[in-house]
Amino acid sequence: MRFLLVAAVLLLLALPATAAGPEVTVAEPFIELRTGPGRGYPVTQVVKRGEAVTIEKRRTDWFKVADADGRSGWVHRSAMLATLTEAGEPLPIDDPGREDFGEHRRELGVLAGDFEGANVITVYGAWAFNPHLSAELRLSQILGSFSDGEMATLGLTHVFRPDWRVQPFVGLGTGVIDIQPKASLVQTEARTDQVAYAGLGVKGYLSRRFILRAEFNKYVVFTDRDDNEEADEWKLGFAFFF
Repeated sequence: MRFLLVAAVLLLLALPATAAGPEVTVAEPFIELRTGPGRGYPVTQVVKRGEAVTIEKRRTDWFKVADADGRSGWVHRSAMLATLTEAGEPLPIDDPGREDFGEHRRELGVLAGDFEGANVITVYGAWAFNPHLSAELRLSQILGSFSDGEMATLGLTHVFRPDWRVQPFVGLGTGVIDIQPKASLVQTEARTDQVAYAGLGVKGYLSRRFILRAEFNKYVVFTDRDDNEEADEWKLGFAFFF
């Protein structure tokens, strides 16, 4: 599980932030500034009605702003909707919609399912070269009754119709799998093997930035024995694009 936690942190750090924006005025009694882009971060200060803040950057639904004294913090989108521009109008926030689903460049997600009878959890990140073709890095934790494993793969995904709300796709890639047997009466050595996979799946647009994704993959594990092994994997999960 440590493998997945590290992967999730790296993927979250890869989230882009938009460039600095305009100066806006607080119209509500106050807005809260937090130390990070999430409700779990503590509030460090508040900015009162009539005071101005400058938008420094945006990360999904959170805006980093700085007050007149240069103190910065993160504010949720719902609070930013209650601020006013220099023209006295509500701050226009351009949220992604259905049209952006087929044109997005980056995608992050978490999937869970079955890997040849074992539970599997996957964190993945994708970069699109164009609306049809993207590269995907997948990091998986496999939890079985007799052994656990970690797998990392890099592959290509082809979307047939990026203009559809529900998009079928196929994938092809390679990587490595590390198997760690659990203690048992029969001792089996840990091993690291190369894998290759081919798969198919579907991605459906839910709302704003969110995607529902389901997929099936067929793996071949290239062992140092006389014959290779095959494994079936199916997964379902959520992702978001930006």
